[in-house]
Amino acid sequence: MFARIRPHLLLAAAAAAALAVPLAAQAQTAAPASAPAAATQPAPVRSGTVEVNGIAYYYEIRGQGEPLLLLHGGLGSIDMFTPLLPALAAGRQVIAVDLQGHGRTPLGNRPIAIEPMGADMNILLGRLGYKQVDVMGYSMGAGVAFQLAAQHPDRVRRLALVSMTLSTAGIQPEMVPIQRQLTAAMAPMMKETPMYTGYIARAPKPGDFPRLLDQMGDLMRRDFDWSAQVKALTMPVMLVVGDADMWRPEASVDFFKLLGGGQRDGGWQREHVTRHRLAILPGRTHYDIFLAPELARTVRPFLDGKEGRADWQ
Repeated sequence: MFARIRPHLLLAAAAAAALAVPLAAQAQTAAPASAPAAATQPAPVRSGTVEVNGIAYYYEIRGQGEPLLLLHGGLGSIDMFTPLLPALAAGRQVIAVDLQGHGRTPLGNRPIAIEPMGADMNILLGRLGYKQVDVMGYSMGAGVAFQLAAQHPDRVRRLALVSMTLSTAGIQPEMVPIQRQLTAAMAPMMKETPMYTGYIARAPKPGDFPRLLDQMGDLMRRDFDWSAQVKALTMPVMLVVGDADMWRPEASVDFFKLLGGGQRDGGWQREHVTRHRLAILPGRTHYDIFLAPELARTVRPFLDGKEGRADWQ
C-alpha cells in the first residue's frame, strides 16, 4: 500500500487508512494519457452542485440507463472510481457525488458525520429528479449508502456496500488506535501523499485540509454500532470485502446473517437462497479493493438484477 510513501509518512497515512485510500490518486496520476482506460472514460453529461443542509454537494452524472448512485471513500473523491467507471457506467447512468469536505464539495461548518450525510443524499437525489436508484458505496461512502438505505428504504432499489463494517467492534483491533491519531497536526507530514495533492487539486478551499483531518479524526474517534438499523433494509443487499480487509471477516459474516443470509443450506432448487449476497474477494485489502477489476464484475450482475446460475443437468 505505502510502497511509494517514505517511512516518515507511514504514521500519517495509516491514521487515515480506515477512510482514505492513497492508491486511488496514485493510480490516476501514474496512468499514461494514452492508457485504454482513459480513452474509454464516459464524459459527464451533467454536473453541478446541490445545496443540502448548508453543504454544496458537487455531483457528476455519466451514461444512460438505470441510475446508480456512487459514493467514494474518505479523503478521496469521485475520481477514485476512475478505473472502474467504464464498467460501472456501461448501460447505466452513474450519479457520482463528492461527499462533505471531499473533492469539489466544501467542508462547510458542521461536523462530518455519516448519518446526516445519508439523509443529505436522499434530499440530493430528490432534487436531481430521481425517485429510486441503485446505490454502491465504498468505505465511508458505504456507510453513507447504508444510512441512506436505512433511513429512506423506498429511495434505494439495490444496495452494494464495499468494504464496510457495522460497528467499531468490526475493525481489526490494531487499527483502532492508529485511526484515532488523525488530527490537523499531521497535515505537514501528509503534504507528500496523494491524499493531500488530490485534495488541493480539487477542493474549493485547499487551505481547509488541516480542518478536514481534524474532522475526519473526530469521526473516527466516535464509536458506532448500526446493527439495529439492518432490519430497516428492505432492499436486496450485497456485501463485498477483501480477504485481507481492515474489517474482521467474522464481522462481515455476522452482518450477512443479520440480513438473513448464511442461516442454512441454500437447497437443491435454491429454495433457501436469500436475495442478499456476500462476496469476499481474494487477495484484496481495504486499500485496493475499489480499484479491482473483479469488483465491477462482482457487483454489476447484482445491481442489474441479472445474476446467472447453472444447474447440474
